[in-house]
Amino acid sequence: MALKIRLSRIGSTHQPHYRIVVAETRSRRDGDAVEKLGTYDPRAKGKQVNIRLDRVDYWISKGAKPSDTVHSMIKRARRAQSAAPAAPPAPPETAPATAS
Repeated sequence: MALKIRLSRIGSTHQPHYRIVVAETRSRRDGDAVEKLGTYDPRAKGKQVNIRLDRVDYWISKGAKPSDTVHSMIKRARRAQSAAPAAPPAPPETAPATAS
């Protein structure tokens, strides 16, 4: 069973919206998927791709091959994840002042 990570269209006419899925190579484009990994909305402003990179890594380790388009989306998501600044550490808590 050969697996591919590819796009599956769920949008209506003139309103494209896609799922990023793991599916068998020989299955239909919008057919049954093994697992849904994320979404892609080409019409959105700002963040267009929402993808779970941990699951992508899992499926690639199991032998799934991403399509060219999904491969570029994964690279872009990894770059955005590494460029995002880490959350700053919380300031130390201070004891409340007591009135004397």
